Amino acid sequence: MNALGKFPPLEEAVTPAPADLAITVRDRRFARASKPRWWLNGDPIATAWLHSLSATFPRGEAFFIESVKAFREGTPPRLAEEIRAFVAQEVNHSREHIAFNRAAVEAGYDLSAIDAHVAEWIDIARSRPVIFNLAATIALEHFTAMMAHEFLLRPEYFEGAHAESAALWRWHAIEEIEHKGVAYDTFLHATKGWSRWKRWKLKSLVMLAVTNDFVRNRIRDTLQLLAQDGITGPRVRWRLLAYLFWSPGVLRRILPAWLGYFLPGFHPWNHDDRALIANAAADLAEPKAAA
Repeated sequence: MNALGKFPPLEEAVTPAPADLAITVRDRRFARASKPRWWLNGDPIATAWLHSLSATFPRGEAFFIESVKAFREGTPPRLAEEIRAFVAQEVNHSREHIAFNRAAVEAGYDLSAIDAHVAEWIDIARSRPVIFNLAATIALEHFTAMMAHEFLLRPEYFEGAHAESAALWRWHAIEEIEHKGVAYDTFLHATKGWSRWKRWKLKSLVMLAVTNDFVRNRIRDTLQLLAQDGITGPRVRWRLLAYLFWSPGVLRRILPAWLGYFLPGFHPWNHDDRALIANAAADLAEPKAAA
């Protein structure tokens, strides 16, 4: 492993995507029928956490697409093809989470405040140079890839869940892992004339800011959704923190991978976790043809 502070040459600093990587666009549609209000094993905290994430996806994934496409000009043929697949996957994710969010609204949840906060954040981001938007995208894509890894590795996250809802999240996780290197490789292409120090400083500072916003805002949004069920108070806050940092503890478990982002030589494909994709894909039954 490279020592901290010692930056290897760029061509040695990254692990390219595996030569046999396939970014497969699975145009899945999940059941739009009603589901239990607390669809994740009857647990309001787990349900609210996933709803707080899903509410950010339609606008967030459109922002990711916009940020990556801004730098696709002149990319190598393989990366250009990966960007096309990335865009197609993200479009499908947005569509399915719009439907998932609509079901949450029909169940009585108000997601408008979350959507307004995301829209405000994106408006601020768009006032900055576009390379900052791409740096924010690679940070958030790392978050989605880390959580996707956890969701596929540990079945307990979705034990007792509404079957179609759990399938949606596993499908999304599969494709987040598949395309986890696309935005990062686009960032390397966009900054190929930069010094290694300048590139590392930008991505690291943006990751710190993104982490602060992501954790703070998602906890705030989860508590707001719980309050809509009349579930409030200090004990609820502790239960949410225990869910996130103890059991099942998704934010605690992703900490090593989060720290790895700051190491010289980081690349999303330094850890090839495609075995999780194969296992999860086998568990997802092929959908019937849509009418």
